[in-house]
Amino acid sequence: MHTIADWPVDKVAVPGESCVSHFYQKTDLADAFAIRLPDDAISDPEALARFVLLHQAPWVGWLMKLRDAMVAGFGLKTSAELQRAKGPGDVRRLHFFRIYETSTSEIVLGEDDKHLDFRLSVLRQMRAVPNGAAPHLVMTTVVSCHNLLGNAYLTLIAPFHRQVMRSSLRGAARAGWPRVA
Repeated sequence: MHTIADWPVDKVAVPGESCVSHFYQKTDLADAFAIRLPDDAISDPEALARFVLLHQAPWVGWLMKLRDAMVAGFGLKTSAELQRAKGPGDVRRLHFFRIYETSTSEIVLGEDDKHLDFRLSVLRQMRAVPNGAAPHLVMTTVVSCHNLLGNAYLTLIAPFHRQVMRSSLRGAARAGWPRVA
């Protein structure tokens, strides 16, 4: 039986095969974190993304409430506004993220706002391990800022963002990844 210590979260290079690897002309943040999945974990990236978001630590929710209280005064979208947002056509959402693209190995989520645009990729890929290759989940974030407010916001939240990414992947591993039936 594997323990959480068997599944460390590693900071990795943005995967070249990810849809977001060259998404923006100007990228102000690009980071990626990977965690090994059990060999029999499900492969559906949307289901894996849902699972990760479902198993976030309570402090992530508190940070989002704080973030929402802070940005509302600047006229930026809160998470509740994003969750209710409708766009052109049939916009699908996962939590408060808009779903931009899905494939058999990746789902791309994100949002565009007046201060910055961001994309979050949840990619299931095979990565090298000492005895061959194993499935991993790689979460990549790319951000492009539009103005000083976007740059200031990104500078403020970037350290928290990295901790949220690591914590979210650890929380999903702790909960026990969904397995193929």
